[in-house]
Amino acid sequence: MNLWFRLLFDLLTMRFRPKVSWLEVGKRTFRVWPSDLDIFRHMNNGVFLSLLDLGRYDLAMRAGIWQQWNKLGWYPVVVAETITFRKSLMPWQKFVLESKVIGTDEQAVYFEQRFVVRGEIYTKAVVRIRFLKRSHGIVTPAEVVAQLGGWQGAEPVLPEWIKQWAEQTSLPKGKEEAPSLWHE
Repeated sequence: MNLWFRLLFDLLTMRFRPKVSWLEVGKRTFRVWPSDLDIFRHMNNGVFLSLLDLGRYDLAMRAGIWQQWNKLGWYPVVVAETITFRKSLMPWQKFVLESKVIGTDEQAVYFEQRFVVRGEIYTKAVVRIRFLKRSHGIVTPAEVVAQLGGWQGAEPVLPEWIKQWAEQTSLPKGKEEAPSLWHE
């Protein structure tokens, strides 16, 4: 439920935050609310994933690209993410969520997102995003980047470990079979 409050707050305050380029690091300040806590009284790991969505949304809105995607009938979906926790976020603690597009491959756009306290990384995530069309179908990363005006310089090269992670964690396409068989 608190995600909806944060989203509503984002929508109401969006015009007061500075515009950014889609190639910049988008920064959004949050505070750990009591409803974000787990039984150990630190921010629950699931809340981190929900806030990642808000960070990418904030970047897209402030860059003016969310509106473009809506007009085109495109929307992003998370297909994979990996997150590493370094330090806990505690009740009422203020932190900055940093979000940046770090590259593409033939199928997806990749973001790196960081939870930062006073310049120090507490948690880092890499998120793999595909774009779909409301009218059915897939938007290629090349189409997404072209629609945004290109890389405006050298295209970033994904680190090899991200390429391997994407390959090794992928599942069959939605229309292909994916039986749940456990190997012993």
